[in-house]
Amino acid sequence: MSALGKLWIVLNPTAGKGKAESQIPKIESFLKEKGENFELILTAGPGDGIAIARNLPLAEGDATVAAGGDGTCNEVVNGLLARENSGPPLMGILPIGRGNDFSSTPQIPSDCDKALEMLVKRNAHPLDAGFVKGGFFPEGRYFINGVGIGFDTKVGFDAAKMKHVKSGFAYALGAIINIVRYDPSPLIQITYDDKEVTLPAAIVSIMNGRRMGGSFFMGPNAELDDGLLDICSIRRPKGRLRLMYVVSRYTTGTQIFCKEAVTGRGANIRLKALEGGMAAHCDGETVCYEGTELEISCKPGALRLIGA
Repeated sequence: MSALGKLWIVLNPTAGKGKAESQIPKIESFLKEKGENFELILTAGPGDGIAIARNLPLAEGDATVAAGGDGTCNEVVNGLLARENSGPPLMGILPIGRGNDFSSTPQIPSDCDKALEMLVKRNAHPLDAGFVKGGFFPEGRYFINGVGIGFDTKVGFDAAKMKHVKSGFAYALGAIINIVRYDPSPLIQITYDDKEVTLPAAIVSIMNGRRMGGSFFMGPNAELDDGLLDICSIRRPKGRLRLMYVVSRYTTGTQIFCKEAVTGRGANIRLKALEGGMAAHCDGETVCYEGTELEISCKPGALRLIGA
């Protein structure tokens, strides 16, 4: 039996279009062979991961593992950070979902065997969390990857409808749909720390991690433990062709060099729609469809993440 703490594995069996459930025998066999003390708990529906993680009987040294995609990670984070803890909770990730954007930043392998090898080594690193208040979450919701406003969010809404399409391709199709649609952009005032900018914003990304949508680097220079969130806003491009060009730059993270880009970093960020409304999500979870105000803050070192 491992001398390290117990692994509490919160697994979403429907993640990866149901493929996550097929990984259970492999996970159990691997951990038994390693002599790990573990318990595997299946979620039964949306929000279940929050309740499970919040109510686990965690002892010192135990780790809670999110086994699924970004949605599972977000639920586990919200459950862990709702607990009364004496220190930052220890979290691991088995990225076996449809979208595994966050896990790409700390370079957690998408291969289940390799991710398990990393997990049992228990190498822990500080992990900041973000916290957004507004819309459907007036009391706030934690996130570890990022908040998207505008074009990014609408793309995600359309991609989510494509249940049988691979995550990255669905996001690309969603981008094409929204380029053709080219909805009006809200006039957004962004205040962060001692700075302020107002612009007709086609896209606003507030990032702790770097990637969303499978292959789009919304925060290419974001760090997970610097106590700051990266901001990348895109002033409404002139015409669909220019919008298409700017969006294509997200695949390499070079949109920050476009003339429409306004970037920054902040620990406390406020977004206010002076005209129009904001469509927003955090880690893929819908925050609002036509919101007028959001408050976003960084919680430095809120968690410890098992990584390389």
